[in-house]
Amino acid sequence: MPEHTDIACLAVLFDCDGVLVDSTADGEAAWRRWAGEYGVDEHRVLDGLHGRRSPDTVALFLPEHLRAEALARIETIEIAGATGTKPIAGAADLLASLPDNWAVVTSASPALLHARITAAGLPVPPVVITGTDVGRGKPAPDGYLEAARRLGIPITECVVVEDSVAGVQAGLEAKALHVLGVGSGHATFRADSVVEDLADVTWTGKALRIPA
Repeated sequence: MPEHTDIACLAVLFDCDGVLVDSTADGEAAWRRWAGEYGVDEHRVLDGLHGRRSPDTVALFLPEHLRAEALARIETIEIAGATGTKPIAGAADLLASLPDNWAVVTSASPALLHARITAAGLPVPPVVITGTDVGRGKPAPDGYLEAARRLGIPITECVVVEDSVAGVQAGLEAKALHVLGVGSGHATFRADSVVEDLADVTWTGKALRIPA
C-alpha cells in the first residue's frame, strides 16, 4: 500500500484559522465575551461560527442599528487575543517550500488575518482574499474563485485546504481540483481527503503530497 498520494496541481488555496494557525480557542473565547457584552446566547453564536464572516454572524443576532458598533467590538477583542496564536503543525515548512502559487482565503478581516499570521510567524501570502473582498462569504465559492483568478490559475487546477463545513462546501462548489480537509472532526467529512494537520503534507514541485 502506498505511503502517500500526490495531487498534481498548479496552486494551493488555504483557509487560515484551523488550517495554518491554531486560533480556535482564542476565537471562541472572543465570541463568548462578545456574546456576554451584547446579551446574546453564546451557544447560539458559536454554533456554525467557524468559516463564517464576522459581519454575517453579527447580523444574525443584532438589529441593524447596533451592527457597526458590535462588529468593531468583536474585531477589537479578536485582534487583542491574537498575540498567542500558534502555527498548525507543518504549516511553516509547507509554506516555505511553496513558490508564489498559493493564497489564503479567509472569513477574517485583513487586520485580524495579519495579526494571527504575524503572531504565528508565518509568511505573508502572495494573494489574500478576506471576508471584505467578496460579496458572499463561505459556504459560497466566491473567495476561492477570486483567489484562483488573482493567481491566474484555473480553479480546476487548484487544491483547496479547509477545516470547516462552510469552507469545505465553498471549495466543492468552486469546483476545485481537490478539497483537502484538515482536522479530525466531522467538519471535513465531505472533503476529498483528510489529514490531521500539515505535518506530513509536502510540495514536490508539481504536486501536493499527502499521507495515503
